[in-house]
Amino acid sequence: MSERIAAHELPSSEIVWRKSSYSGPHGNCVEVAQLSADRIGVRNSRHPRGAVLTFARAEFDAFVGAIKNGCFDGLMR
Repeated sequence: MSERIAAHELPSSEIVWRKSSYSGPHGNCVEVAQLSADRIGVRNSRHPRGAVLTFARAEFDAFVGAIKNGCFDGLMR
């Protein structure tokens, strides 16, 4: 299950946020970061001080695996 936390609650100096190299220059992208050994954070790059969704590592890995397997391909048509 995901959680929603405020960005200011995270130790920002220790977190490295990443976004896809396919992201455009307009800042409407998602960024991900490893928050701990078993938690992944997802945030809107336009609002880096806004809310962060957190997921268990297993949940996030399953989501990425589903993307790679094409499970969401029909949603973009």
